[in-house]
Amino acid sequence: MSLTAGIVGLPNVGKSTLFNAITKQNILAANYPFATIEPNVGMVTVPDKRVDFLTELYKPKKTIPATFEFTDIAGLVAGASKGEGLGNKFLSHIREVDAICEVVRCFNDSNITHVTGSTDPLRDIDIINIELILADLEIVETRIAKMGKKARLSNDKEALAEANLLEKVKNCLLNNTPIRSLDLNEEEMKILKAYNLLTIKPIIYVANVSEEEVNNDNEYVKQIREYADKENSKVVVICAKIEAELAELDDDERDEFLKELGIEESGLDKLIKESYALLGLSTFLTAGSDEVRAWTFKNGMKAPDCAGIIHTDFKKGFIKAEIMSFDDLHKYGTELKVKEAGRMRLEGKDYIMQDGDICYFRFNV
Repeated sequence: MSLTAGIVGLPNVGKSTLFNAITKQNILAANYPFATIEPNVGMVTVPDKRVDFLTELYKPKKTIPATFEFTDIAGLVAGASKGEGLGNKFLSHIREVDAICEVVRCFNDSNITHVTGSTDPLRDIDIINIELILADLEIVETRIAKMGKKARLSNDKEALAEANLLEKVKNCLLNNTPIRSLDLNEEEMKILKAYNLLTIKPIIYVANVSEEEVNNDNEYVKQIREYADKENSKVVVICAKIEAELAELDDDERDEFLKELGIEESGLDKLIKESYALLGLSTFLTAGSDEVRAWTFKNGMKAPDCAGIIHTDFKKGFIKAEIMSFDDLHKYGTELKVKEAGRMRLEGKDYIMQDGDICYFRFNV
C-alpha cells in the first residue's frame, strides 16, 4: 500500500535539508535495500520496536519493516496559483500526494536569507494556504458554473446535493479557510474526492527550529500550535540541521547523539509516525523463520482485504486468519505459550484488522 506525504514550504525554510536527511536516513538493513524511486521521492521505514522484537525472537532470514514515501515538492512563492515561479509544477505535484507536511521556518539566522525578508511563520503559512485555497476556488467555481443551474432545474437529488455541497465549500474558501476545517460526512468526502482538491488534504506543520531550541517551544512554535489547533492539525518540531547530522551516523552513534541532546527520538521519526497516523494507517505483522515483515493497512480494513495486500490469491481464496496480538506474544514470550493461554484465535471474513495483529492467513485457490 503506497501512500505519500508531500513536503512543501517557502524557499530557505529547511525543506531541502529535511528531505536530504530523509533520503539518507535508514539506508535500510542489508536484507531490505534503500530505495529512492525518483530524484524527488524518498522511502523511509516506519519506526516500530515490535519489528525489532519479532526479529530477535524468530531470527528470520530477512526482516522487512513498513515503509512510507515522502515527496519533495518544488518551492512555492506567492502567485503560484497564477503560475508564478514553479507554481503550476507545485500544484500538480501536491495533487498527487495523500497528505501535506508543511515546513515552516521558526528560527532567526542572518546568514540564511528569508524569501520575504524576515521570520514570520504565520505569514509563511498563509502564503502557501492562500495559494492552495485560490487553486481550489477556481476548480469549485468552474464546477458550480457548469452544473449549478442545471441541478436546480432538474429533480436530480444527487446533482442538487453536490451543488449545495460545492456552495458550502466555496463559502469556506472565500473566508480563506481550508476545506479540511469543514465538518464533512463520509458521503460529502466521497463527492469531493473526485475533484482532487488541495486544501482537503490532511496537513502536518513541521516547525524547523535552531539546534539550541530543539527541546523547547519558542514563540514561533507556540504561534503555529495555536494556528494548527484551530483546524485540528498536528505540529512536529524538528531541527533540520540536526536531522541532517543524524542521517550520517550509524545506529549506535545516532542513539548516543540523541542522548547527548536530551532527545528521546529524532524529529524525523516523529514526523514519519505522525504522517502514518494522519492517513489512518496501521500495521499488521507476519513472522516466521523465513521472514518478519510489517504490512501497512488502512484502519477499518477487514481480514480478507489485508490478506490481499500480501497477495491477491490470499484474498481470493481466503478461509480464515490465525491471529495473535503482538501484546500477547510480548507478554507470554512464545507462540506456544500464547496458544496455551487461549489467546490465539481464528477470525473470519468480517474481522476488522487491528494494529499489531500477527497473522497467518489460511486460503485455498
